[in-house]
Amino acid sequence: MNLCRSFLSASGKTVKIPARRIFSISKRKDFGKFKTVVPGKVSAERVIPEHINVPPYYHTLDPPTTTLGEVEIKSSDVIAGMRESCKLAANILRDCSRIVQVGKTTDVIDEYIHETIIKAGAYPSPLRYGGFPKSVCTSVNNVACHGIPDDRPLENGDIINVDITVYHQGYHGDCSKTFLVGEVDDIGREVVKVAEECLHRGIEACGPDKMFSGIGKAIQTHAKRHKMTVIPDFIGHGIGSYFHGPPEILHFRNSVGGFMKPGMIFTVEPVITTGSAEIEILEDSWTAVSVDGARSAQFEHTVLITESGVEILTLPGGDLQ
Repeated sequence: MNLCRSFLSASGKTVKIPARRIFSISKRKDFGKFKTVVPGKVSAERVIPEHINVPPYYHTLDPPTTTLGEVEIKSSDVIAGMRESCKLAANILRDCSRIVQVGKTTDVIDEYIHETIIKAGAYPSPLRYGGFPKSVCTSVNNVACHGIPDDRPLENGDIINVDITVYHQGYHGDCSKTFLVGEVDDIGREVVKVAEECLHRGIEACGPDKMFSGIGKAIQTHAKRHKMTVIPDFIGHGIGSYFHGPPEILHFRNSVGGFMKPGMIFTVEPVITTGSAEIEILEDSWTAVSVDGARSAQFEHTVLITESGVEILTLPGGDLQ
């Protein structure tokens, strides 16, 4: 789950962006065959059992943590804890493919993921974070990020990003994937493919003493090569005992300074679109949609900088505990 620069400031205050439409249907680029998503009815917040260890914001609904400041170098004990939380998140993301099907609502996906996380003795990090009402983000078609699960059934041809973060034994593990639902058209398949490739190009740019700016350069270069666009508003972030912290990981060409050091842990999570980079935030203060109606896709991993390179922490393995 990533922060959005267009509506979450460093102080955590929400900035409302008015709805706007600047592309006429007649002049619009061909974005392929799919249904534009209109948010539906959101069900009540799901219950957290008393035995589950909850993060501090569960009780306070505090705004998101700033991503500015000194980057934490994790100790070996923290890294071990992060490996466990990230593996749990990755395994749940892998296994939720069984529920991402035509006819299933995103609320059903939320229910499945919520119950699976609770069964593992963990907490679904998005719930109550800055007031987010559900346990997972589900972003379908023209929803670029932070989609709220609701009663809309998935349709044949949809693409959906499922963004899972778990709070397990005091540490957050964060990852996401865009799934194909049924028979997806060529343009939809291509944006999903390129988005995943962009993620891996960004990770390949990571390593000790490499500049953070190299991540964005690698991602934007690959997206542009395929005539696609990085949505710059959404950034990766440091993660650990906190959900979001420094450093900010920009997914586009930039001149921000700073070098990666062994022990740093952060997410890489580019959002790639077939259309314009412009987004708008709906009245729920979370759902980010493309202004021109284009689809986008996103993939995310949490990574650790090591002495010799980079380790992807959110790779699935084995069964859920």
